[in-house]
Amino acid sequence: MRKIKIFIPVLTVMIFALVFQSCKNTGTGDAESAANEEAAPNTVTLTAEALKTAGIKVEPVQFRPAAQKIRVVGDIQFNAKKYAHITSRASGRIEDILAFPGDKVKQGQPLLNLYSPDFLSLQAELVQASERWKRLKGDDGEQATARALFESVKRKLTLLNVADEELAEIERARTIRPLLAVRAPFSGSIIEGSAVAGDYVELGGSLFKIADLSSLWACVHIYEKDLSLVRPGSSVIIRVGALPGEEFRGSLLLVGDVVDEKTRTIEGRVEVSNLTGKLKPGMYIEADIISPVERKALFIPGAAVQDHENKKVVFIRTGENMFSLREVTTGRASDGLVEITGGLKEGESVVTGGSFLLKSEMLKKSLGEEKP
Repeated sequence: MRKIKIFIPVLTVMIFALVFQSCKNTGTGDAESAANEEAAPNTVTLTAEALKTAGIKVEPVQFRPAAQKIRVVGDIQFNAKKYAHITSRASGRIEDILAFPGDKVKQGQPLLNLYSPDFLSLQAELVQASERWKRLKGDDGEQATARALFESVKRKLTLLNVADEELAEIERARTIRPLLAVRAPFSGSIIEGSAVAGDYVELGGSLFKIADLSSLWACVHIYEKDLSLVRPGSSVIIRVGALPGEEFRGSLLLVGDVVDEKTRTIEGRVEVSNLTGKLKPGMYIEADIISPVERKALFIPGAAVQDHENKKVVFIRTGENMFSLREVTTGRASDGLVEITGGLKEGESVVTGGSFLLKSEMLKKSLGEEKP
């Protein structure tokens, strides 16, 4: 009888313990169930038939060789090799002006005529020196001196930009030209003209600025952190806001030697062809420098990436008919592909076709529209 009395309390304790453990397990199961329910809205499961009719396409995430592009900004400037400031090579009075700002001129074309006493005196000296040289042909000693004098005067006229054929004509005809023609040193456009007819100009006085606009320089600003990726000779793609959709190509001539302390950039110079004349000095540009340093990166088709709650997301295949939403971070886009810098690993299967349907199903599920 005493054993029965002892056994009953023990049995009661055991039953209580079993009930408590059962309640505890039930609580744990409920928590796991709640967690699964919380994750469920980001997962979509389709039947085999629905998968087939939805046109779901899946591709593996893989590394591909990537050309690195360094985005820079800058402006269009004159090609200094084809830009000239024309000044007067003799003092005198400007008689008439033959070219004005905006005019296109050819190499050697007269831009203005100058009445210069110095030019008249040198022509007279040339004629006299020529006659003396010819007169003293029989005397070797005197002839050498006369020839040296003739060559000296001729060089002085050459410095005034008088052409050889003009000198030959002066010598042959023994006539003095009243006006000195100022000519274009190369073909181009008159950018600026400071000459006024009737003005007296001193030696070295400013007359014109001329530029060949068929070739220009794009001066770009390369950030210090990108210096290891650029090389002289790299291809450059240039875009101008005034010409949307158009691209201009050039090559990086040089990379500067000094870092700007304020912007932490280094100037790069790009030579770009401008045969169409669409580019204008002073234009603001954006450009991509194609780095010769190749690298490999994870790429997926751009159609796989969607926007969801201000995030970039993709659907990945987690089972035969199961797909899960995953946030990713993206990099550069090129040729229909998008670089993935975070969120995916090589070999994972990403949805490249039909992802909009999966997103729609996921949204319906999160709103409680899907029925069990």
